[in-house]
Amino acid sequence: MTDYRIHSHPILHDNSKPTIPFYWKNQQFFAKPGEMIASALYANGIRIFSHHPKDNAPQGIFCANGQCAQCMVIADGLPVKACMTAVRSDMRITPAEGLPMLPEVPMQKYLGAPVPEYAVEVLIIGGGPAGLSAAKELGELGVQVLLIDDKSKLGGKLVLQTHRFFGSKEAVFAGTRGIDIAKKLEEQVQALQSVTVWLSSTAIGIFEDHSVGVLREGSEYVLVHPQVLLVATGAREKSLAFPGNTLPGIYGAGAFQTLVNRDLVRPCQNLFIVGGGNVGLIAGYHAIQAGIHVAGLVEAAPQCGGYKVHQDKLARSGVPIYTSHTVLEAIGTDHLEKVVIAQVDEHFQPIPGTEKRFSCDTLLIAVGLDPVDEFIRKAQEVGLPVYAAGDANEIAEASAAIFSGKIVGTEIAERLGRSTEPIPQDWYRIEEILKSKPGKTLPEMPLSQNKGVFPVLHCAQEIPCDPCARVCPRNLIQVDPEDIRSLPRFLQDEQKGCTGCLRCVAVCPGLAITLVDFRKSQKTALVSLPYELQAENLKIGDLVEVTDTDGQSLGRFPVLRLRQLPVYSGTTIVTVETPTELATRIAGLRLIAQSKPEPFDQVKQFPQDLSDEAYICRCERVKVGEIRSLIRAGIRDINQIKALTRASMGSCGGKTCLSLIKRLYEAEGIPLSEVAEPPVRPVFVEVPLSVLANIQTDNNHAEGAK
Repeated sequence: MTDYRIHSHPILHDNSKPTIPFYWKNQQFFAKPGEMIASALYANGIRIFSHHPKDNAPQGIFCANGQCAQCMVIADGLPVKACMTAVRSDMRITPAEGLPMLPEVPMQKYLGAPVPEYAVEVLIIGGGPAGLSAAKELGELGVQVLLIDDKSKLGGKLVLQTHRFFGSKEAVFAGTRGIDIAKKLEEQVQALQSVTVWLSSTAIGIFEDHSVGVLREGSEYVLVHPQVLLVATGAREKSLAFPGNTLPGIYGAGAFQTLVNRDLVRPCQNLFIVGGGNVGLIAGYHAIQAGIHVAGLVEAAPQCGGYKVHQDKLARSGVPIYTSHTVLEAIGTDHLEKVVIAQVDEHFQPIPGTEKRFSCDTLLIAVGLDPVDEFIRKAQEVGLPVYAAGDANEIAEASAAIFSGKIVGTEIAERLGRSTEPIPQDWYRIEEILKSKPGKTLPEMPLSQNKGVFPVLHCAQEIPCDPCARVCPRNLIQVDPEDIRSLPRFLQDEQKGCTGCLRCVAVCPGLAITLVDFRKSQKTALVSLPYELQAENLKIGDLVEVTDTDGQSLGRFPVLRLRQLPVYSGTTIVTVETPTELATRIAGLRLIAQSKPEPFDQVKQFPQDLSDEAYICRCERVKVGEIRSLIRAGIRDINQIKALTRASMGSCGGKTCLSLIKRLYEAEGIPLSEVAEPPVRPVFVEVPLSVLANIQTDNNHAEGAK
């Protein structure tokens, strides 16, 4: 049996073994303690979880975050989301095939019990960077806080991030890996007596009496009555409509990172990525770290929207990046096998004759994020005092979410009369800097210096980042302290020159600093580079291919030394010997074999409205063409579309398709101001009615009364 687990990783280490027996279609497999069903199935090579009752289409995971219902399975007789349900010993799991038959159960066998109710000063929904940061500020001021999160551990998306963070080292832990920031924030919050944490607990509705319904630990329904609500629910990934877009193997970047970085499961062999923002770029590098080949990345815009240093890491690694390109079609029977891409014009329309086809078994959709804001809107509707922090308020980097939570937590404390000091205005300035988009990209100027030892800074884009300046023991790297978006500068100082300590090389979140040493010879130089793959893949004496910042090969040269600085675990410093004239141009190592497009039959003509065959509603299998025809017929009320097609009436409640329907209106030239949206009502998350009513069997009720 093929093992799909990751047993060796440069950053992550997990010594737990799959010891929990479970059954998939009566075949025994093993899961790790606490592992979700979806991850356990993937670890055992199972990619198809069910078939849709409407057209028998294969179903797999998509979000792995509880936002959709594509991973539905039957576990011990109950329909559950495989990505949110932990495996129990001897659990029997089967595909959710066909429409379920409801058993006839006499209602007199069940008794309702009162729903428990709790009062609290502040309820925080979401235990990610913003929620944890806010809880810390409130807890330190003695405010009674209840923080709930639907996962089994705190940290939100931080627990998926193996890279070092950008931003301010002083304000938001810049230079520290996301997984380690999650641990720091969790420890700070758990140490506060006035903060209570409920894990595996989901907010499912907000009601007119200002109560919040919470499914606690997956089984108990309770009502929480907060004086103030803080929504720190993060974001959900946007989807994309193209033919074949619901094949197993096509899912969000967050789902991929969950499998790879949280659960150490290798979900694929050959990956393709749609989207050049930070999410897609980072996921691509995480794949390389896990030993997964990345066949390519497409971005519809003329330039990638993420940080250039993230793009450079992929380019140097050998990943082809196609800007002004989009996905035309996904090809496969029961699972993705190939993807067809094409160049787009200035109106983002495919250009005939530019099609390229790549083999891949997984396609990551990383085309942006939407705030999870239904809790905010409902709280405002019923008059419950509500604040928002992090991505639920504004999509930005996790470093910005940490600082956003700090500010909002303090604002709430002021509202409750628990903070006597006004919030420093400088905090808002720092927050805006951390939220800012990438600024200007300046041309990299080759250095002509060929003596001594010094760092070469290969970052040429204005982004908020200052770790390199903070770690230099001689303060020879400077970033404007008033605006850390300024590019770092190395200061030549004859009195206190660079010592070659390599701290700046090891701490750089973008792996964009090298150290050049000309002291050994006039003809050759030693170049030290950061390397965050498996150290055992390299040996002293190996010839390695080096590249410039943009990924252009500069030749192959021998490895002279491999080392790790004690404080910077996971980053190996690789020193190579190169000709003097190349030394300052070298920025990285070529890590993977570059994929080339397959021969493609250019005779095949893709119709102009190819996307009509794409599915816009995954749950109800509604195609783009069906929605488009209704829009062109004059329908301007999404409720009518819902009634005619069942779009958004599936298990996810429109979390995936509603944004696509709105984008389809815009594509047809209709402003959203003319479109009536459907009401969003609780319950926001699927939950059995028996749980809402707190119904118990006679025996359980009797036992509980004892």
